[in-house]
Amino acid sequence: MDSLKPKPDTAHLLDDLQSIRDLLDEDLLPPLLTETLGADEIPLLSEIVTLEEDGEEPRPTPSPPSLEQTLRTESQLVLQEVIDDFLPQIEAELKRRLEIRLERLLASRHS
Repeated sequence: MDSLKPKPDTAHLLDDLQSIRDLLDEDLLPPLLTETLGADEIPLLSEIVTLEEDGEEPRPTPSPPSLEQTLRTESQLVLQEVIDDFLPQIEAELKRRLEIRLERLLASRHS
């Protein structure tokens, strides 16, 4: 059967907590929910953000991408397709060459 552990003396823990509270000086902490604000002290959203006027000019529509940007994007897509197509062959060749090197290294260690 498990033996019960005696309760530690909690008096010194309370003393430690009180000394920490004294060190923190409660006056430095802002009162959380004890402050009351008057209606004039609370800013309104309309005071911070101005509404857009209805008479403003409409924003111009973004221009279509330039020919150069379109060509760059398409060339990146083609390059990625080529890499994706040849990746299995490259991986197979790397694996084959690494296995040959590993066999050579192991053979040279055993001789």
